[in-house]
Amino acid sequence: MKKKTFLVTGGTGFLGSNISKLLLNKNYNVRIFDNNSRGSFNNIKNFQKKIKFIKGDIRNKKILNQALKNTNAVIHLAYVNGTENFYNEPIKVLDIAIKGILNVLECCIKNNIKELYLASSSEVYQTPAKIPTDEKETLKIPDIYNPRYSYGGGKILTELMGIHYGEKFFKKLVIFRPHNVYGPNMGYEHVIPQFIRRLKKLRNKKFEIQGTGNETRSFIFIDDFISAFDLLLRKGKHLNIYNVGTEEIIKISKLAHLISKFFNKKIILIKKQIAKGSTKKRCPSTIKIKKLGFKIKYNLYSGLSKTIDWYAK
Repeated sequence: MKKKTFLVTGGTGFLGSNISKLLLNKNYNVRIFDNNSRGSFNNIKNFQKKIKFIKGDIRNKKILNQALKNTNAVIHLAYVNGTENFYNEPIKVLDIAIKGILNVLECCIKNNIKELYLASSSEVYQTPAKIPTDEKETLKIPDIYNPRYSYGGGKILTELMGIHYGEKFFKKLVIFRPHNVYGPNMGYEHVIPQFIRRLKKLRNKKFEIQGTGNETRSFIFIDDFISAFDLLLRKGKHLNIYNVGTEEIIKISKLAHLISKFFNKKIILIKKQIAKGSTKKRCPSTIKIKKLGFKIKYNLYSGLSKTIDWYAK
């Protein structure tokens, strides 16, 4: 029997490279489509010879269409992440979001690909009415003038197009909303690796954070995220949306103190103004993914331990 072939857009990024490794472990053929603008060959160096890499921009329909020939399923992750990018390059964020999803959908249809997994984000909730937040929460863009919402807005459009194209052209289209995934080798654009880098170098007790410190997040370790994604591959239902995260809530101030303990440093928090539009509370309801059999293996402490150990080296 011929092995199933997956194409992973954005496959050299943090999530993409780990998903690609999962697919290889499941004995699938794997192609990675990326321009390495944010990802890196270093993320796939341990299994680079086992995959086919196609260099290309997701906005280039011709190259993407060629990459999708003789492919059975697509996992679409290619996007611009990182909070600084949302504020500084909203046009680029939206351009990649909109042209990317259009090209993926149209090229899948052209190549008769019936299975598609779309990466969304917790940012689509922005300011949720309830915590933990389930998948039925209203999606929103509170201020169209705020460049931050270029990211969440692009993800909302991705979902909207995915659902309606999925209904007509696909047999299995699944949307997943990752919530603050972290782990080794994830770069430095997110709060946990930023805190690790700064605390590692800290020479005095003063440690700056954005906001009051009472803002809350729920983080999921990369190995748990991959376990959840494996369930979506096997059991995810057509036209369904799934939160992927944990319900372990922590204040950002407590997170800073927790990481500082790993470096045996005492810190005094210096609170700075938070970026306009930042989410004050974020925690997903995980009831739906748990019904597929998902179980958390790493609490925040054990996940941080592995992550900090990697960055320390």
